[in-house]
Amino acid sequence: MNTDCWLDMEQVHAEGLAIDSLQVRCGDVWCIYGDNRSGIDCFVDLLRNRGTGSCAGRLRLETDLGVVSFKGQQELFEQEVLNDESDYLDRMDPGTPAREFLNPCEELETLVRQFRLDHVMDSGYRQLSSGESRKLLILKAVTDGATNLVIENPYDGLDVASCSEFDRIMDVLIRRKVNLMIICSSRFDIPRWCTHLGWIKDGRLTERGIRTAVIDRIVDTRHAGDWRIILDGRGDLGDGNSSDELIRLVDGHARYGDRTIFSGVDFSLTANQHTLVTGPNGAGKSTLLSVITGDHPDCYTNELYVFGNRRGSGESIWQIKKDMGIVSPALHREHYIPGNCLQIVLSGFFDSIGLYRQFTHQQQETARSWLNVIGLGNREKTPFRRLGYGEQRLVLIARALIKMPRLLVLDEPTHGLDDVNRANLLDFLEVVVDKKISTIIYVSHRRDEYRRFFRQHIDFGLM
Repeated sequence: MNTDCWLDMEQVHAEGLAIDSLQVRCGDVWCIYGDNRSGIDCFVDLLRNRGTGSCAGRLRLETDLGVVSFKGQQELFEQEVLNDESDYLDRMDPGTPAREFLNPCEELETLVRQFRLDHVMDSGYRQLSSGESRKLLILKAVTDGATNLVIENPYDGLDVASCSEFDRIMDVLIRRKVNLMIICSSRFDIPRWCTHLGWIKDGRLTERGIRTAVIDRIVDTRHAGDWRIILDGRGDLGDGNSSDELIRLVDGHARYGDRTIFSGVDFSLTANQHTLVTGPNGAGKSTLLSVITGDHPDCYTNELYVFGNRRGSGESIWQIKKDMGIVSPALHREHYIPGNCLQIVLSGFFDSIGLYRQFTHQQQETARSWLNVIGLGNREKTPFRRLGYGEQRLVLIARALIKMPRLLVLDEPTHGLDDVNRANLLDFLEVVVDKKISTIIYVSHRRDEYRRFFRQHIDFGLM
């Protein structure tokens, strides 16, 4: 292997990917970009697995390589679920504290503060937000001694301040001679500080070289399908009055163990009062939504009204969720059960994680229509877990939208999506709003997702 390179690929062929040549020299800072069906997920898997499996060609990697990926996050979460001993304790098992994932080093406390993780060091891994868990795994790789680091979609789930902190930390790592490669599904996330750029398109590395020379050659050539066609012929479907109260939380609070996530929160939502929720990582945005949806135990300890009924007054979780469609990082993590794409989308009719009930022919055809509009119509029998992260997220979005519920709870729904699919989702929501089909609660850190249809803005940064 060329001693100047930490990654050397020649005529590499794997499932869904072919790379003629790629040499990554020490000291160069690379970004590899590709949309959700480009083969970018196969590239990340290739590096994670170090070329083991059905891979032909020459692939040479330095041994001290760290890969921070969505699959790695999911595997760690599933291991924590497996080790959960809540059933044997008289309290909820918080799991492995974040601090225990990190090897002690001279700069550890400084790095923890720079990553803004000092307040969660004693929290269990499953209690972390998706952005917090990704930052923790980056820190883990650094403290494990990785001098070559690959990070998949690092900006997904990070607030504006954390994105700036991430950039500063990357500068620190570069100065420490850590070789970096960033994997991006959005052109807007390509770091300005990377020196080199590669573009994976249709399963091939079609462009590679100096960033300034390559970036202008990247164009959107793929059409993901217009999601709005699934609503053709449907008029205004909302039958509720604009003053109908959907959600009311009075002096709300939520805790994880001894840690208070938020307190003193008053929140109300009426029909068609589409709401944008923003704020820093770990402030409680996702926790608020999980209280509303009944997925947090404090949904019973709060004065909470859902669709006009006091929570805890005898209704089942299924009665609550039948009028909701939900997408969230937590729901994504929970989908580690068997099932193919069609089954996952169909499960949205029944609000279950997995498909356990008989469905009708019409429901099956509706699910197939959704797979077609998200560009996965030819993969209905593909196991959900074999999809790339972005494709999994598309399936979960279809699962949430399939029954066009009264309330859409969308917590960072575009994690892992490319620019075309992100735009398609937001354009589709515009039509949902125009036709008064659903009321939307939408959590996002991305300013390019702040659409004009939001009528209420809840900023956890001001609480």
